Amino acid sequence: MAKTLSFAVVHFGVAFTITYLLTGSIVVGGAIALIEPAINTLVFYFHDKVWKRIESNRMRA
Repeated sequence: MAKTLSFAVVHFGVAFTITYLLTGSIVVGGAIALIEPAINTLVFYFHDKVWKRIESNRMRA
């Protein structure tokens, strides 16, 4: 979970910075920085769980 939270913090920063630079709006940058990385972080967490299961199954075969 620590890896996922670390990824989230980095992703929030990147999303805000890019959106702010493209729009010049702190509000839009903040909204995108909250919504997109939050969803992406959840997807990453489950993707990582599935990937570990795949790797585990490969080692057993």
